[in-house]
Amino acid sequence: MKLPYSWLKELIPDLPPVSELEPTFANMGLPLEGTEEVPAPPEGVLLVAVRRAEAMEGTQLTRLTLDAGPHGERVIATGAANAVGVPPGTVVALVTPGTALGGVEYGVRTLQGVESWGMAASAKELEIGESSSGILLFPAGTAAPGTPMRELWAADTVLDVEVTPNRADVLSALGLARDLAAFLQLELREPSAGPTPSGEGEIRVGLPPRGLTIERDPSRKLRFGCDHFVARTVGGLTNGPAPLWMQRRLNLAGMRPIDLIVDTSNYVMLELGQPTALYDRRDVTGDQILVAFGLRQGEYVRDLMGGEHTVGPEDLLILDGRERPVPGVAEALEHAGEPRTGAGVLGIAGVMGGDHGHVRADTSDVVIESAHFDPVLLRRTSTRLGLKTDAVYRYERGVDPLLAPRAADRVAGLLAEAGGGQVHPGAAVVGTPEQPSAITVTGEEIRALLGMDIATSEMRALLTRLGCHVTGEGDCLSVQPPSWRVDLAIWQDVAEEVARLHGYAHLPETLPTLRVHDSNIGASAANDVRQDLRRALAGQGFQEVVTYTFSSDEEAARARAEAPGVRLRNPLTADRTALRTALYPSLLRAALAHPKGERTLLFELGRAFPASGEAERLGLLMRGPLAPATTGGGVAGGFAVFKGLIKAFAASVGAALEVRQLRGGAVPSALHPGIAGEVVWNGQAIGWMGALHPEVAQDFGLKGDTFITELGLPLPGRVWGFRDPSRAPAAWRDLAVIAPQTVGYGEVAALLRREAGDLLESVDPFDVFTGEQIGAGNRSVAVRLVFRGERTLTDAEVDPVMDRLMDAVRGQGWSIREK
Repeated sequence: MKLPYSWLKELIPDLPPVSELEPTFANMGLPLEGTEEVPAPPEGVLLVAVRRAEAMEGTQLTRLTLDAGPHGERVIATGAANAVGVPPGTVVALVTPGTALGGVEYGVRTLQGVESWGMAASAKELEIGESSSGILLFPAGTAAPGTPMRELWAADTVLDVEVTPNRADVLSALGLARDLAAFLQLELREPSAGPTPSGEGEIRVGLPPRGLTIERDPSRKLRFGCDHFVARTVGGLTNGPAPLWMQRRLNLAGMRPIDLIVDTSNYVMLELGQPTALYDRRDVTGDQILVAFGLRQGEYVRDLMGGEHTVGPEDLLILDGRERPVPGVAEALEHAGEPRTGAGVLGIAGVMGGDHGHVRADTSDVVIESAHFDPVLLRRTSTRLGLKTDAVYRYERGVDPLLAPRAADRVAGLLAEAGGGQVHPGAAVVGTPEQPSAITVTGEEIRALLGMDIATSEMRALLTRLGCHVTGEGDCLSVQPPSWRVDLAIWQDVAEEVARLHGYAHLPETLPTLRVHDSNIGASAANDVRQDLRRALAGQGFQEVVTYTFSSDEEAARARAEAPGVRLRNPLTADRTALRTALYPSLLRAALAHPKGERTLLFELGRAFPASGEAERLGLLMRGPLAPATTGGGVAGGFAVFKGLIKAFAASVGAALEVRQLRGGAVPSALHPGIAGEVVWNGQAIGWMGALHPEVAQDFGLKGDTFITELGLPLPGRVWGFRDPSRAPAAWRDLAVIAPQTVGYGEVAALLRREAGDLLESVDPFDVFTGEQIGAGNRSVAVRLVFRGERTLTDAEVDPVMDRLMDAVRGQGWSIREK
């Protein structure tokens, strides 16, 4: 959150300089992400008054005749859209000739036949804000024509405060100043209050006295949609630019000024932390407002930006009385189930206003809405509709439930002050906000939790500084949190606040006493296994990635993976709408981030959610050469290299791995039909591996060969035993088996192992040959057979085994290559 230092200084007159505040914010648990020095406008930027604004025929330019004070009457041409029709007297920021901005010196130039004396500037051009959508406009009488702008727009420092999700109370200038004053024990000056209402307001609101509710979950009974709603009216306004001081603070806080009415609402949100909505009273038919949930699935709302959103029964709406009168609360609820179109929808409650009821340039009478909405409800609505606004950002974290009346009064007062409006003395206040509950705790419990020796009397003083009402006798404390501290719900929260204000630096540095309970023995075994797998894969050169478990139907279809079956009710983004059914699509996305042509070895340990049920899996991917080419040559990639890496990984964790060729319908659709195998780990089939199907690779934008494997976890173990190594030498024999090319090496090796008996120690291929000599469609696989016994084997013992093997080969219809 960005706030100018000068704003905090106004609320805390004795605030230390910026240079001393950075460690203070860190100790408060609100570290500064940074500070930005915003200079004042250059000396040559003047505040001047518009005398006439005339469209230049045949162009998109506007001719402004200006009263520049000591410089007399001056003329400029500007292409800014908001310069069209500017009323006389409006003040603009004029960059006079000879003034330099951003290394560019401005002068007198001719535009479409108009000699333009300098330039009317935007906030971005003056480097005092981010808005570049139009020139700066200020109300008439802001300053005497010719006044240097820097006299009213001084240099400042913007503090960028990192706010954790639980600290909604500091998402405003007042909230941050309140916490800062409590921490530094300084005086806090509250912002000016608006006119206090008396009597009934002009707007009737359809909201039950105890709040609008919806059945969310039978176990939670009723969940509030809106428990407090305030409506006030201001009439006779002159809408136009907001005062310079207000625009300055909005710009420094990173918001774009629009007009007086909208800017006032945004300003109060930044000042107090309470979002408000303002409606053009002309659109509030019958001066009636109904707060209700969407009445039917598929109802649409057009927002003030022109976007259309489909809402339903779980979305809270602000409606007017256009289609039916709302004579009272009972009648409003009675008619709440009737269908209606989106024409009378003033807005999506707490999220965004509607096109119907939005403030226009000629708006003179407004209805101020200030309410307290259910944060869970609003978060779900905003996520479902894809609308993340500053109001939602505050509501979903928790707005002070008692703040609505004060914010409505403040908005009304500022509009009357800056826009000349008349505030109606009454206000419609409906609903009963929920008061925070008292928390009971003892000083001994807090001391035990923190390990800090803090007197109970000091705890009382610290909590009182925060705004808590503390009662109780002796060591017992009854703590009533202030309404703005919605995060204080249990006694541990109270203890955390005591530690924060007392100072984290006072926490003792003591080593905890470790006691291993019987129930914890072996609790980390599964995690230890995963860590062993990670270390083994890293040893083979693989890099771990951690990806989202969310996927989508489109991604699953592109990857030829099983279609998702578990869908998210409120997806974060359009491409993460369901739980993934496999790991390899995530690995394919990750591979895209690696430079083309370089080695890519990735693995992920994660969960997938296929139709068969949730499963933990291991996915691996290889792309590119194993080692880059150098003067001495490189090591190319390929299926054999990928399989070798996986075999080496298996050997490093003491497992026996075999890859059996897959054919036909057994090949996963994501793999190349001719380069696919079943992975057998310690005798159990646990997954597959192979080359990525060329069409899948093309859909993902992966050029070149890509190899993937996916294995089910936990990996099967093996029975371990010890056997003395044989002191006898091995007997080697070579055998070349000729078989059709459709016969995989795994079948040949399995046959040899089965028929050889106990004397066979290992079988390994060392040559593959195809050619006319062995017949078309055939392949010769030469293997080395290693025999070993308890003593030195003789030819008389080995030769019968070899004869038996050759008979078995011929029995399969295969043959032996003689030379």
